[in-house]
Amino acid sequence: MTRLIVTTDSSTAGGIQRAGVADLVIAIEHRLVWGPLPSDAELEAFFAPRTTQPHGLHWLDDTPSWRLEESGMTGRGLIELMAECESVELWPGPEPNAQLILLWLLDRCGGERAAVSKLAIRHLDIALGGIDPERFAKLNPPAARPTADHLALAGRAWQAYRALTPQAWFDLLKADLSLLPQFEPCAVDLLEELPNVTTGLGATETRILELIAPGGVLPFDVFPGHQKPNERRVFDYWEVGALLDGLARCPVPAVSGLDEGPFSLDMHDDVLRHARYKQSRLSLTDLGKAVLAGKEDFYRHNPVPRWWGGTLLTSERLWRWDREIRLLIAPD
Repeated sequence: MTRLIVTTDSSTAGGIQRAGVADLVIAIEHRLVWGPLPSDAELEAFFAPRTTQPHGLHWLDDTPSWRLEESGMTGRGLIELMAECESVELWPGPEPNAQLILLWLLDRCGGERAAVSKLAIRHLDIALGGIDPERFAKLNPPAARPTADHLALAGRAWQAYRALTPQAWFDLLKADLSLLPQFEPCAVDLLEELPNVTTGLGATETRILELIAPGGVLPFDVFPGHQKPNERRVFDYWEVGALLDGLARCPVPAVSGLDEGPFSLDMHDDVLRHARYKQSRLSLTDLGKAVLAGKEDFYRHNPVPRWWGGTLLTSERLWRWDREIRLLIAPD
């Protein structure tokens, strides 16, 4: 085995594999933009050889088992595998979760000089999963060898995201982030998902309300996707479903008409429940209209608790974002 490519999307990994441009392709899709981050012990074990890590907390869990078995890679650790390769390329996508995985990978490899010497980063500015294999084979995204400055920036950013407050992450906007060309938009996109200083909603929740405002809207019309009007790309399918639940299934809803839920695998597996969900006709409540107009704060009426990186947001400890002046507002 000579060339390993690590990407952040299974579709992209499949396209690279079909194009035959690498000996082994690994996709890492672990979600870092939603819910609590893994513990220190889980983070340390994620890239280690497989021992007792639960499914979903090992770096090979998003790669088909047959591909790992064919290559003899089942259960291998990242640094162990890199030592056997002539070259290792990181192909991160531009979306925030992919950029966070890149930070994590670089932070993990930073202390391994032999591993870093084999690394190259190929920054992708678009998703590549649907590209024809023949075109894929001709792709040659620009490659950058990570320097000590790359590693220092990635380490600082990764620690900032894991911090107990968003302050260190916000402070990154004052630094030169050009070494990681897709990172600054990611940093801003994530800050925009903090509760808005006026309405209490993040940017994706706000976009959902904007799309529902005309009334009689189907649930999946507000989900992001190819050529869909919700252009936000921070959260995935399941996470957006949970956000919509949070707006509609709460003590004082901002959205009415959601006839089924919660947005879970059980609901998807039940044909009748799933059909009821898809056929729901959504409208804004009076609170939803007031929030969208900037006249009400959603979290004055509803519980807050949710995670943003390493920060637990609560009613008593609510960090907010002022999108107009790009300013982080600390709790009172």
